[in-house]
Amino acid sequence: MSIWRGYLAQGWRRQEVLLLLMAGAVPLSFATWQALLNNFAIERAAFTGAEMGILQSLREVPGFLAFTVVFLLLIIREQRLAFVSLILLGFGTAITGFFPSIIGLYITTVIMSVGYHYYETLQVSLSLQWIDKSRAPEVLGRIIAVGSFTSIVTFGLIWLSSELFALDFKWIYVIGGGATAIIALASWAAYPLYEEKVHQHRHMVLRKRYWLYYALVFMSGARRQIFIVFAGFLMVEKFGFSVAQIALLFLVNAGINIWLAPIIGRWIGRWGERKALIFEYIGLIGVFTAYAFVDNAVIAAGLYLVDHMFFALAIAIKTYFQKIADPADIAATAGVSFSINHIAAVVIPVAFGLVWLASPAAVFLAGSAMALCSLILALNVPTRPQPGNEALIGRVGAGRLSAAE
Repeated sequence: MSIWRGYLAQGWRRQEVLLLLMAGAVPLSFATWQALLNNFAIERAAFTGAEMGILQSLREVPGFLAFTVVFLLLIIREQRLAFVSLILLGFGTAITGFFPSIIGLYITTVIMSVGYHYYETLQVSLSLQWIDKSRAPEVLGRIIAVGSFTSIVTFGLIWLSSELFALDFKWIYVIGGGATAIIALASWAAYPLYEEKVHQHRHMVLRKRYWLYYALVFMSGARRQIFIVFAGFLMVEKFGFSVAQIALLFLVNAGINIWLAPIIGRWIGRWGERKALIFEYIGLIGVFTAYAFVDNAVIAAGLYLVDHMFFALAIAIKTYFQKIADPADIAATAGVSFSINHIAAVVIPVAFGLVWLASPAAVFLAGSAMALCSLILALNVPTRPQPGNEALIGRVGAGRLSAAE
């Protein structure tokens, strides 16, 4: 609360406050969709692991196409497009419960996902443009914390709605999605259109000197799909978790992040991206390996919590890019990086959904292998990244780059 009082004292119509407000709007929809998904899919649409894999791959297609954001910026300002994306996220979530079938869930998921992935792309771009490099890790941590706080409210309401009021899936979806859309519309009306500090490129940007950033983003997308798609599914299919139990698990995750994410942001600012990434990937190797062999529901839930705690360390990839990037590249590269992040995400859910039918353990051991690859990449991050010092091995001097590169 002291953070909000500080922001309000300096003026609530500031860019940082808008970023926090929009970040708080996202979980109202996405946390609702996420918390209900496995139970809704299994109980109402008769999903197996194969259908879940297909759905998750479809969900990631808009992320793969996130590079198209840069072309939309030719006709609409970045800030306005962020508001439109939030509205689409809310709409897709709100209508999900009205289509309890395999095809219906596929279609509503794609609608929701277009809004979600476009907004997330734009949030990264706007955050790195609006926030000073010295404060970026801490502010990005606060953005995660605000999202986590909203998630707590959302998961708590889902638990109450499910356990005490026995509210149907469709009405929970409507409430969550509608709240996101209302906040987006109110923000659009209340906040001014901020001018760009640096004019952003309105075309795709791929630069050789960003190769390590691209590789880290690619492996992050591949590895994270194992957690997003299959860790929650494991809880429901193998251990029989109910909607209320899944919501409670998400609630605890969010509570931890409110406290931990700003601390992690400050820690990254103090100790650097290299150490943060190395710590994250060593931890994830252990977590994924443990997932492969867990037979106890309590231990599985504990692993889920630990796994989720590592998410905040992904701030280090964003601030690493901010330090090495040409400021004019940020918007275009945000879209390209989201597409790179989702190349594996489009394929992995379907492919590993089939692997899941034969061996769930093999899916999580593959996650361990991905974390090991990420660790090797992290060891190549310099202690002080900057233009011209983007990697320890495979460095491409900034001064030798052409504009067309």
